[in-house]
Amino acid sequence: MIKSGESPVCQCHCVPQLSSGIIHDQRGSILLSMKLFLKRNISDANKRKLKKLSGKIMHNVRAANKTNSSHYLQTDGESQHLSAGDIIRVRSEEEIQATLDEWNELKSCKFMDEQKKYCNTIQRVLKPVERFVDERDYRVKKAKGLVLLEGVICEGTPDYGRCDRACFYFWRVEWLEKLEQQ
Repeated sequence: MIKSGESPVCQCHCVPQLSSGIIHDQRGSILLSMKLFLKRNISDANKRKLKKLSGKIMHNVRAANKTNSSHYLQTDGESQHLSAGDIIRVRSEEEIQATLDEWNELKSCKFMDEQKKYCNTIQRVLKPVERFVDERDYRVKKAKGLVLLEGVICEGTPDYGRCDRACFYFWRVEWLEKLEQQ
């Protein structure tokens, strides 16, 4: 159980001091508890090192099995320019999965389970993302090939429950198909 004055780790790492009162922990699974423990207690630098190491291992395993990683959908997303107001179709879950690596990421952008409900839907681009504040280290970072979609926001995750912060999801342009406007 989370004690008074503590906050569960959320997508936003900067809000623990904003918490007040008692939040009751309703998680029951030991596996989920272990997953959350590891998320909370491994630094971001060590997570990157582990991902890099496991990526090398997976590459070697694929090479040993003569499995070519070309099964990933190769699209040149940088060449597709999307601007505010463009009408797009979010590709199917299968098409998006074909672009992802072992960690459900494409160019370090994670495709979350909560985004799956938007697959095969027609959306409007709110704006392209050129820079954003990374709340893990409070630095402004540059980005290419990312957009925000109108009204497509995070409402929480199964691990942490409902969240009222209403963060926009980052969408890689490779996951989107521009439609001709009528």
